[in-house]
Amino acid sequence: MSSGYTFNHDFDSDINRAGTASLKYDGRKKMFGAAEVIPLWVADMDFAAPPAVVRALAERAAHPVYGYTVYPDSLYESLMDWLRRRHGWAVRREWIVMSPGVVPSLHAAVMAFAEPGEAVIVQPPVYYPFFSAVTSTGRQPVYNPLRLTNRRYGIDFDHLEQCAAGARLLLLCSPHNPVGRVWSKQELECILRIARKHDLVIFSDEIHADLVYPGNEHLTLSMLSRTLAESRPDIVTAVAPSKTFNIPGLNLSALVVPNPECRRALIQAFEAMHVSASNPFSIAAFEAAYREGEAWLDELLIYLRQTRDYVAAYLATHLREIRLIEPEGTYLLWLDCRALKVGLGMNDAQLRHFFVHEAGVGMSPGTLFGEAGSGFMRMNIGAPRHIIQAALENIRKARVTQGTARSTSSTGS
Repeated sequence: MSSGYTFNHDFDSDINRAGTASLKYDGRKKMFGAAEVIPLWVADMDFAAPPAVVRALAERAAHPVYGYTVYPDSLYESLMDWLRRRHGWAVRREWIVMSPGVVPSLHAAVMAFAEPGEAVIVQPPVYYPFFSAVTSTGRQPVYNPLRLTNRRYGIDFDHLEQCAAGARLLLLCSPHNPVGRVWSKQELECILRIARKHDLVIFSDEIHADLVYPGNEHLTLSMLSRTLAESRPDIVTAVAPSKTFNIPGLNLSALVVPNPECRRALIQAFEAMHVSASNPFSIAAFEAAYREGEAWLDELLIYLRQTRDYVAAYLATHLREIRLIEPEGTYLLWLDCRALKVGLGMNDAQLRHFFVHEAGVGMSPGTLFGEAGSGFMRMNIGAPRHIIQAALENIRKARVTQGTARSTSSTGS
C-alpha cells in the first residue's frame, strides 16, 4: 500500500519486543493462552519513541547514579509550553500535580472527591480501570451508558442528568477509549452545565488529546469551562506524553487542577496511597518528548490515519460482518463484531476464541469495557501497517474456514 507521503521517521520497520519484559508481547501466553498471536491489544505502540527521547534516555543512563529525583522547573515548563502551543491552553505552574499515571490518578480522584458509598458516574463502554477505581475504593458506580446511533456513539444527557442528581464525581474519557469519540463543543458544554447544576467534580482523562484525526478538534474541558460566564465546576484534567510519544512504561503523567482545594485533596490522596511518580528516566523522557517530539508526532498522525483508513476499506470489502466504529481520535479501533458473532452462532467467549485460536490475532475483548462491549473487539493499530494487514488477512481466512466448516456440517446433518 503506497502512502503517498515520504516519512522522515520509520514506522514500517519491525522492532523485536519479545524478551524485553513487554506486557504486550511477553504477556501473550497469560492473556490469550497462546504465545504466538499477533498482539493488537494493550495500548502501547510498536514504534520507536521519538529520537529526542531515545537520546535523552541514553544521556541520562550514561550518568551512573540513579538516585531519588525531584521535578525540575524545566519539566513543568515543557508541559506548559506544549499545552499552550498545541492546545492553546495557558496553564499555571501551581495548577500541576505530577502523578505516576492515569490509573493511580483515577483512584486518587475517587478517594479525594467521593466518600465511601457515594456515587461516581462512569460512561461505558469505557477503559476498564474506570470501573475498578470506583469499586475497589468502596464507592458506588452509577452507569450512564453511551448510545450507539448510526455507527457513532453519543452521550445520553437526559440520563446523565438523572445520574448527576445523586453523584459526587464524573469520570470522563476525552477523547474516548475505546469508542474513539472526540467530544464536540456542544457536548462538552452540556456536560459542564449538568456538572455545574449538580455540583459535580469532573475527572477528565485527556491523555489521548494529541492523537486526533483531521476534521476533529480536541477541546480541553477545563479551558472551555473558563469561557463560561456562570460559576465553573471543579475539573481535574489528566495529561501525559505516554500515549502521544509511546512511553507509557515510564509511568509519568500530570494532573492540571486549577482549584487549590481540589489540588490539596488530590495530594492527600496520593500521600495516603504512598505512591511516587519520580524517577530519573521518566523525567528525562517527559521533557524531551514535549520539547522535541512534535515533528515525530505529526508524522505519526499521518501514518495512523492511513492505517485507520486501510482497515476501514478492508473490512468494507472483505469482512462486512465486522463494522468499524470510525475513530475521531486515538490509535484504538472499536470493531462491531455482533453480526459476525451471530453468523458464527457464538457467545463472547467463543468469539474471543475464534480471533485468538483460529485467526491468531490477540485483541481486547469488548466485554472488558463493560456489558455494552458485548460483541465488540478493540484493535490497537499502533504497529507497522504490514502487521495490521496480516492480522486482517488472518481473520478473513479464519472466517472463510469457519463458513466452510459450518456449511459442511449442515450438509452432513
